[in-house]
Amino acid sequence: MELKDVFAALRTNWWMPLVGALLGACASVAYCLTTTPVYSAETQFFIASTETSTSSEAFQGGQFSQQRVASYAQLLSGEELAGRVNDRLGLDEDVEELAARITAIPVADTVLINVIVDDPSPQQARQIAEAVGDEFTVLVTDLETPNGGGQAPVKATVTEDPKEPTSPSWPDIPRIVAIATLGCLVLGAAAAVLRRQLDRTVKSADTASGLGGAPVVGTVLRDTTLGLRHVYDQRSPNRAAEDYRQLRTALQFLSVDNPPRVIMVTSAMPTEGKTTVAINLAVALAESGRQVTLLDADLRRPRVAGYLGLVGGVGLTNVLAGSAEAAEVEQVFGTEGLKVIGAGPTPPNPNELLSSRQMFSLVDQLRESNDFVLIDAPPVLPVADAAGLGVLADGVLVSVRHGHTRKDQLQQATATLERVGARILGVVLNIVPLSARAAQAYGYGTDYVQDAQPRTRKRADPHRSSSRSAARSQALTPVTDPEGRRGRPGRA
Repeated sequence: MELKDVFAALRTNWWMPLVGALLGACASVAYCLTTTPVYSAETQFFIASTETSTSSEAFQGGQFSQQRVASYAQLLSGEELAGRVNDRLGLDEDVEELAARITAIPVADTVLINVIVDDPSPQQARQIAEAVGDEFTVLVTDLETPNGGGQAPVKATVTEDPKEPTSPSWPDIPRIVAIATLGCLVLGAAAAVLRRQLDRTVKSADTASGLGGAPVVGTVLRDTTLGLRHVYDQRSPNRAAEDYRQLRTALQFLSVDNPPRVIMVTSAMPTEGKTTVAINLAVALAESGRQVTLLDADLRRPRVAGYLGLVGGVGLTNVLAGSAEAAEVEQVFGTEGLKVIGAGPTPPNPNELLSSRQMFSLVDQLRESNDFVLIDAPPVLPVADAAGLGVLADGVLVSVRHGHTRKDQLQQATATLERVGARILGVVLNIVPLSARAAQAYGYGTDYVQDAQPRTRKRADPHRSSSRSAARSQALTPVTDPEGRRGRPGRA
C-alpha cells in the first residue's frame, strides 16, 4: 500500500482516529478515577563494613559490602522482614501481600539500597517504611553476627528517613491519559487504513473506468433535494443541474461520426441511482432543444412515472401487448416537451415482452421520431432483462453508486453486457459525497454555481436614472407610417 493511499484512507475515514482518541481518553480518565490511589514512601540504607582500621581493610570491606548489597535487596523484599514489620506495627495483614508492597533497588556500583513502600494510606506507607528501617538493621545484625559471638562484619544504616507522601504515585493521570489517547489514536488510524484495504466498493473514477470497460462520462455529486424529488430544479442554479448538463455534453461528443440515439441506462444492482440518472439526463437533453422520449423498461419495479408525478396505469406493457399505440400512452413532462412512456401494468413475463418483436419495432419507431431515446432498464445482475435490451440500444450507460457498488458486481455486469454484444458508452459515478476524493475537482464548480445567483443592483442617482429612462422611452417609441400602422421600435 502506497503512502498516498494511507493519506487517502485517513482523509476519508478521519473520524476513526478521532473517535479512537476520544474513547482512549475517556476510558483512561474513567480508569484513573475508579482506581484506588497508591502512595509511596522512600527510605535508603547504607551497607558498610565494620572492620576498616587500615586502608587495605577499608578497600576489602567496601568490596565485601558491595557483594552483600544484592543479597540484602532480596531480604528487604522477603517475607521474613515483612513478618517482623507486621508484628511491630500490628497490621494483621497477609505477610506475602505486605512483602509485595516493599521494593528494594540496589544503586549500581555503590553500597546503597533504595527502598520504596507502597500503600493506599500515606500515613501507613511512612510507618511501614520506618518499621522497615528499624527491623532491617536488626535483621542484618542478627544474620551477620558470628555464631560464637562478636561484632558483625557488616552493618546497615538508614541514611534517609521516610517522609509522608503528599500525592499519590499511582495512578499517574497525565501519563496514563496521554499514552491511552495516543495508542487509541494509532489504533484508529490503523483501523481506517484497514477499512480502506478491505473496502470492495467503487470510490474512484479510475476504478470505475477500469472495471466498467469505458470512461467515466459524468460524476454526479450527492444532492439531498435530488434524492427527495429525483428531478433537478431547472429554475434555480444548483450543482445537480450542472452535473447532468455536463453529462449531456459529454454524451453528445462520445461519437461524433456515429452518435448514439437510443441509450439504455442500467446498473449492476438495484438502488444505485439508474432511474434518477435516466430521468435527469432526459430532462437535460430536452432542455437543450432536443426531441427526447424516456421509456421505462423496468417492468418489475417501475419508478419513472412515480418520480415524475405522471399517470402510471398505462404504458409500455400496453403497447407490447397490442392494446395501445405508443402515441396513446405518451405523456409530456415539463415545458421542454419531454415525452415519457411509463412501464404500465406489471406483466407476469417481463423478459419475454422486452425481447419480443414488438419491442424491436417500438424502439425503431421511437428512434425515427426522436433525437434521443433513453431506456430505463432493470439492473443487470438480478435479472436477464437488461442484457436483452442492451442489444436494442445504440449504447449503454452504467450507473455506479459511489461507496455502494462493489467492484466484483461492476466487473460482472460489464462482462454480461459485453457478452451479448452491448456497447458500453460510459460509466456515471453517482451519488458522490462532497468529502470524497472523486468530488475534489468539483469544489470550485460548487462555489461558482452558488455565485451565479442574481445580485442586487446598486441604487443609482435618481436624476440620472430619470434622464436615462426618458431617453430609453424616446428611443423605443414605435414608428408609425402615414397609414397609421405601427412598426418596429426605432431611434427618434
